[in-house]
Order: sequence, then C-alpha cells, then structure tokens
Amino acid sequence: QQLRALFYALPPAESSFRTLEEVPDYVEKSIPFFITFIGLEFAVSWIRKRKLPGRINDGISSLSLGILSRLPDVLFRSIELISYIYVWNNCRLFELPWDSPWTWYLTLLGVDFAYYCFHRMSHEVNILWAAHQVHHSSEDYNLFTALRQSVLQKYTSWMFNLPMALFIPPSVFAVHLQFNLLYQFWIHTEVITKLGPLEWILNTPSHHRVHHGRNPYCIDKNYGGTLIIWDRIFGTFEAEDAEVVYGLTHPVNSFDPIMLQLRPLAHIWNMFWATPGFCNKLSVIFKGPGWGPGKPRLGLPEEIPVITGKEVPFNPYVPAYLNCYALVHFAVVVDLYTELLASMTMLSQGTVLLRIGFIILSLVSFGLLMENKSEAGILEIIRCLVFIVVYKLGYFRSQFSFLGYAYEV
Repeated sequence: QQLRALFYALPPAESSFRTLEEVPDYVEKSIPFFITFIGLEFAVSWIRKRKLPGRINDGISSLSLGILSRLPDVLFRSIELISYIYVWNNCRLFELPWDSPWTWYLTLLGVDFAYYCFHRMSHEVNILWAAHQVHHSSEDYNLFTALRQSVLQKYTSWMFNLPMALFIPPSVFAVHLQFNLLYQFWIHTEVITKLGPLEWILNTPSHHRVHHGRNPYCIDKNYGGTLIIWDRIFGTFEAEDAEVVYGLTHPVNSFDPIMLQLRPLAHIWNMFWATPGFCNKLSVIFKGPGWGPGKPRLGLPEEIPVITGKEVPFNPYVPAYLNCYALVHFAVVVDLYTELLASMTMLSQGTVLLRIGFIILSLVSFGLLMENKSEAGILEIIRCLVFIVVYKLGYFRSQFSFLGYAYEV
C-alpha cells in the first residue's frame, strides 16, 4: 500500500477517512522506499553509464535541506493543515461527503491545480522565489534533489489551498496533500527517459528535468505537480529537447543549508534598499526575480545566461578521508533525527529544542566541511564536544542502543 501511495495509485476506497486523526502519515512511512529507490537509481546509473548519478557533497547538501525543512513540524502542526481546518470550521459553504469517490477525484484535481498556481507564482514573485529557489539550487538531478526542500516555502503555499476548505473535508485534503508531494519524488531522476502516452497527462521525469534546467528554453516551464495538463492549458509546457543543465541561472555555490535558505532573502533586502522609489521597492518584492527598473515584470529573456555546455558544477576539492568522515557523521545525525521523530511525544520541549539545535549545528558543519572552509575544523571540534557532553548526560540516544559506545568513539 505504501509503495502505491508513492505513485498516487491508492484508490478512494483505500485512502478515504472520516476524520483527520485517521489519516496516516504517508510521507514518514515512505522513508524506507525513498532509501530503496535511491539505491536502485545508483545501481541502474552505474550499470548503464559506469558513473554515479550525483556527488557526495551535493547529496549531503540535499538531505540536509530535507531534514531542515521538516524540523518545524516537530514543534507544531503544519500551517497548511492549521489554516485549512480554521477555514473549514468557520467559513465552509457546504460539505462534500468524505467517502464519495467523486470527492476524492475532485480533491486530486483541486490540490494539483492549487500546486500549479502556487508553483508558478513561486517562480514569478521574487519573495516567493526566495523560498522556492532552494529546491532548484542543486546542480545534480537525482532522487536526492527531490528531498531538497525549503524551510520557508510552506509558509507561503498554504493560502493557495484555502478555497477547497469551503467544501472539501480536511481528512480528504490531508491525504491528497501528501500524495501530491510523494508523487513528485520519483520524477527527480535521469534514469527514466520517456513514458510514451503518459507524457500527455502526467508530470514525468522528462517534463520535470526541463523544469529544473537553467537552459533558456527551460526557464519558467512545466510547473505541474502530478498532472502536466495545467501547463498545456496555460501555455507553460515545454518538451525536453537539448541536454538540460541543472541548477540556478546564478548558482549560489554553497553546501551550507542555512546559507542556501537565507542568501536570497539577503539579496532581496539589499536590492530593496538600493532601488530608488517606493513603487520600485515594492516591485523588488512582488515582481519576478529577473526584474529591475525599466524591465518587464519577469525580466528580459536575453539576460538569461547562455548555456555553452562547458558549465562546471560547484565542486571544491575535499580529501577522500574527509568525505568518509562526513558520511559517517551524517549517518549518525540521520539516526538522531529519525529517533527524534519517533519519540518526540515523550520528550520535554527543552530536550526537543536541544536536539533540533544540535541537528542544525551538525548540518551547517557538514556543509562547511564539504566546501573545505578554514573555519569548518573549529566548528566540527565544537560540535563533537557538544555531542559527547549531551550524549553522556542522556539527552541524545540512538535507535540502536548497541551503537552508543561507537558514537562516543
């Protein structure tokens, strides 16, 4: 059942629930499948091309951003559900039956259309792009990239779903919100080429590769989540043509997850104060990321950097032993993170905050290590000392008790 959920293949009879409390956490239960498919992607890529589909530094960066994006959910319920439930309780016009297949299919279309609208606005409104660009910052394209998410994006996407709260029960909405997200995992790969007639209706790896490209023909195309029909209807569809070069038109060149989250906001802040005129200042926030005084809303297409085919991804040299070190310690942090998710209801808020703080410190340290920054060594020594002290005091624990001594070593 969980495998079918990953492909939006659970029928209404198996995924309709009367109350919100009955809705499974499909995303958390899909983690083993994420790991399995990533392993399969690596195996297939190696067999076909004798090369791996990504790099260690970029992979750690993507997973770090994925973990970071989920940490707020440890502290409080998703704002998407909180806002939806509020509108449902106070403003709904009528109530569609939760167990009707028609409600299920209508919600599928509604959630996917809301995602298209939000996704398109996230590319066309600078302040929304500042959050969303994190997902596009990888210069590799693999299943790790699917997990590369923004901390801030959920605080801008929730409003696009609210019209459905006027008539669609929260339990039905919560299912499709997860399914729409899960579906988009498997389309982040180069291993799958074309899918024949399905390309006309569904968002596929081929369509989504275009969306992640920085080639001029790829910019602002293929916004769909599960379905590609919205792009075909509204003129934002583009088929895969020339070889796609991935990443941002102006790469951030960092593996530090905090830097990747905040640098675009700092750019908007600086541009806001440097741009003369009140209306122009508002345009900095609400027009496209390529806008400037005297330019059209979305900027000038001719200013998009030309792709030569000789682009080199940001890839600082790091000794092999340091890559191994980072991988081992990152695995420890992933273990601590998953144990936190499993036990957070039994922990005091202080302990939860302490663990979250340590996880963030670790992810930043790993990012600096992957960039071979001079300050990384000092930060890593501090991080390890903090770990030993807090672990000895009993505030951390592994899911695997037999690893306790190994972690201290």
